Amino acid sequence: MASIQIIPRFKLLMTYDIRPEVYDVYQQYILNDLIPGMQDMSLYMLGAWHTAYGRYPSRQIEFVLEDLDIMRQALRSERWQALEDRLKSYTQRYERRLVRFRQGFQFIG
Repeated sequence: MASIQIIPRFKLLMTYDIRPEVYDVYQQYILNDLIPGMQDMSLYMLGAWHTAYGRYPSRQIEFVLEDLDIMRQALRSERWQALEDRLKSYTQRYERRLVRFRQGFQFIG
């Protein structure tokens, strides 16, 4: 697989708690469906974080994109809706936020 070069200008942050009873199915979904589906819409995974302590959501995943038009097109697509709806079915306290890209960890405040 060829490496993809982009200039990230925005970062999509998605935070949530994974429902324990569906953890294994969630893992398969993320690897086999969500990440490839997001890449097909020009949203590229940058990282995944786990919160081990505190009242914050246990998981944060991050995708980068080059411009707002990419996000607008994704949000209007049936593919996005299907991917997000399925993710929500495996999680609780789901939130997403688009922020300007900067290096390092960013979080939904």
